[in-house]
Amino acid sequence: MKKSFSLFPRQMGFFPYIFLVYIGFPVFYLTKETGVKQLIGYGMVLLFLVTYRQLYFSMGKRKFTYWLAVQLAIVFIFSMFYHLNYMFLGFFPANFIGWYQEKRMFRRGLLCLVVVEILPFIVHVIRTKTFFTPAELIFFVPFLIIMLMSPFGIRSMNRRMELEKELVRANQKIEELVKREERVRIARDLHDTLGHTLSLLTLKSQLVQRLTAVDPERARLEAKEMEVTSRAALKQVRELVTDMRAATITEELLQVQQLLRAAGITYQYDGDVDFSGISPFKQNIIGMCVREAATNVVKHSRATHCSISIKLLSEKMNIVVRDDGMGIRNNHAFGNGLRGMEERLALVDGVIKLSNHNGAVLEINVPVIRKAEAPA
Repeated sequence: MKKSFSLFPRQMGFFPYIFLVYIGFPVFYLTKETGVKQLIGYGMVLLFLVTYRQLYFSMGKRKFTYWLAVQLAIVFIFSMFYHLNYMFLGFFPANFIGWYQEKRMFRRGLLCLVVVEILPFIVHVIRTKTFFTPAELIFFVPFLIIMLMSPFGIRSMNRRMELEKELVRANQKIEELVKREERVRIARDLHDTLGHTLSLLTLKSQLVQRLTAVDPERARLEAKEMEVTSRAALKQVRELVTDMRAATITEELLQVQQLLRAAGITYQYDGDVDFSGISPFKQNIIGMCVREAATNVVKHSRATHCSISIKLLSEKMNIVVRDDGMGIRNNHAFGNGLRGMEERLALVDGVIKLSNHNGAVLEINVPVIRKAEAPA
């Protein structure tokens, strides 16, 4: 497909066209020249326009420096052999010098601009053997200073634009990573939720099988409770998928109590009951870790009693899950669960420790920031 002709890169908008207005000044001054000098002058203006266009399309390429050198040479020739006012064409190369990202190339370009702009002044003084009048200095010096400083401003602006582009790319990458992590988290939460519920239903189904012959009424009640549990789990899964609802610590403690009771393990809780000052995100992580710990107690500990303590201290939240079972004898049995908890706790700078003390002791510490109380 044939590409359509474009005078300047479209992403530059109207900026290159606005700058072309300043070409009218050298064209006006050339009307005062005659003969070959005038023709050469118009030829250089035409070449200057070509360099101006090509510099936009050769940005970041080796040709960029060549075109810039030609443009500087034209400004120098005009200022030396035509009129000193042509030095104002230096605003064009000053703009392009600011596009150099490498400091070495930027300094070289700036040095060339200084030579092209200052040398004609020196030559003018030598030729005329007179220094500039105060009025002439007021006319030239401010513009000269602005011209020599403009590459720094352009370079800073381009650098900022580049940083903004990098920030946009970084944000896009972060969004992709967050989405990926969210998918992993949802999959993990679904797995943990269903795993917890299935463990509970398995225990209850075993109990129903034992009670069917000896206590049919109790078996019927347990089966009814299994139905309630399965419906609650289904609702929880739907909430997780549709609303991404994060369970609170209090809700998870109720689920843990139900799980331990179904497994025939007595349960005791000691600690705070108000967790409203903890963010929902942190509550969700801590709650799921407590649930995972209780599930491990049911699956692996052979315990008869389990106690949970959650205390809000000045700078951290301390969670301790104890059981009176056989303790830690097979690290592999706890491996996957611990890794899952460690991954979650890493998101809130939490740490986990597992030890033996008349059974297994799981301790979790999560740093918290207390909200400052409003002054009275």
